[in-house]
Amino acid sequence: MKAMILAAGKGERMRPLTLHTPKPLVRAAGVPLIEYHINALASAGFTELVINHAWLGQQIEDYLGDGSRFGVSICYSAEGEPLETGGGIFKALPLLGDEPFLVVNGDVFTDYSFANLRQPLSGLAHLVLVDNPAHHTQGDFSLQQGMVRDGADDQHCLTYSGIALLSPKLFAGCEPGAFKLAPLLREAMGRGLISGEHFSGHWIDVGTHERLADVEQLLAREH
Repeated sequence: MKAMILAAGKGERMRPLTLHTPKPLVRAAGVPLIEYHINALASAGFTELVINHAWLGQQIEDYLGDGSRFGVSICYSAEGEPLETGGGIFKALPLLGDEPFLVVNGDVFTDYSFANLRQPLSGLAHLVLVDNPAHHTQGDFSLQQGMVRDGADDQHCLTYSGIALLSPKLFAGCEPGAFKLAPLLREAMGRGLISGEHFSGHWIDVGTHERLADVEQLLAREH
């Protein structure tokens, strides 16, 4: 099974750090954020990785290379212009193949075990949901008996973690260009084709300087 790390974001809320450094290469405890993902994916048995990039993307390629020093093989999907999550994944599908693949946002920090997603996929996607963080209290989706629903009217919404198992068939009929992933997921939810799980371990969306500091504090406590 292949895995894709989404690394095309500009990280505008983390300026000035991201003016000259792409967000995935911002360091926490001396290690680039994306390196934590690569090591965790490698230890979970994912050896074929695809990474998309846009803003300062050449720096990502220069730092990670072909992935051999991490024990993986890395292919890159370079985006001339930002394609958003859906468009970025769609552009990378030729590199990902015809089978379900793992996808993870490059700017989250987590101790989720990616090995959990090395499983058959019955529908079009399997999402990892987390408790709502302080900056996203309304949540995204609800989880009912292992199936994910659009949670707009639900009092018990959870937040999409940015970690999922996706089928290429989710993108059937899509056209090249920029588009979001969420509408595709919601349409498939309406057809009962999205399963999910609730993860209650460490998960931080590293979108601000404050949350980067949270990651550093977490790492300091663990070491």
